[in-house]
Amino acid sequence: MSQLTACVRPRAAVSDAQVALMYAVFERYYDGVTYAQFQTDFTGKSHVIELRDDDGLRGFSTVALIEFTCDGVTRRAIFSGDTIIDHRYWGEQALPLAFCRFAGEVHAAQPDTPLYWFLISKGYRTYRYLPIFSLAYYPRHGVATPTGEQACLDQLARERFGANYDAARGILHFPVSHGQLKSEWADVRDTVSTRPDVRFFLQRNPGYRNGDELVCLTRLIPGNLRSYARRAFLQGMSDFGDSKHTGLLSTHRGERSAIPCAATAGAGNTAATAAAPAAA
Repeated sequence: MSQLTACVRPRAAVSDAQVALMYAVFERYYDGVTYAQFQTDFTGKSHVIELRDDDGLRGFSTVALIEFTCDGVTRRAIFSGDTIIDHRYWGEQALPLAFCRFAGEVHAAQPDTPLYWFLISKGYRTYRYLPIFSLAYYPRHGVATPTGEQACLDQLARERFGANYDAARGILHFPVSHGQLKSEWADVRDTVSTRPDVRFFLQRNPGYRNGDELVCLTRLIPGNLRSYARRAFLQGMSDFGDSKHTGLLSTHRGERSAIPCAATAGAGNTAATAAAPAAA
């Protein structure tokens, strides 16, 4: 089995045929999402991080760049949407490294504007990206969410999801599920069931099997990122302005991206690789 590589594409550069391939990967792991729903959701995103091996597409994560104002301050957020990786590659680092490098470029484009990662988690594996990536993230076990971060989180969720956001629980709940992991992928493995972060996710989002999603937020700055994530973030900051720009961010507020296809391989820190999550 060959190694995964990652690339970031603006949504406008993704053909209908490529969207169909993305859905084919997605529906192997999720129930309750039609192709039409998947297409509609994708139109609301700005970029996709694709994961490929020598034989083709093996996973992806869709993202949207959001500008918002909270407490009188203009801020930005990277919203992670549909995310899936072929289970044979669970634990590889191509996706988190590409995401962090992309985030570094977004930050470098407007360094004085606070940048956040806005994540909604249908499953514990996605939630576990937060402690693997960052030092302070919310909500989390044993720590109350600060007032400022809670205000940002609530505003982002209300603006994007309206009445489907239950602020008291910090949960997205839709009258009809917008998709949930298939039962064989939703089960919690015995090897991680006692981890504080996994237990916290299950306690806060008991309806995850039915498509409920835990709304999460973390600040994207070098000082809040763990070592390997910080290195990729700083690389992205360095890439911005480099002569190797490929124009991948040019469709959004004049930004650019230096992450060409097949540029970010799946190698990484061994300990982090062993712990890395996989499905959304």
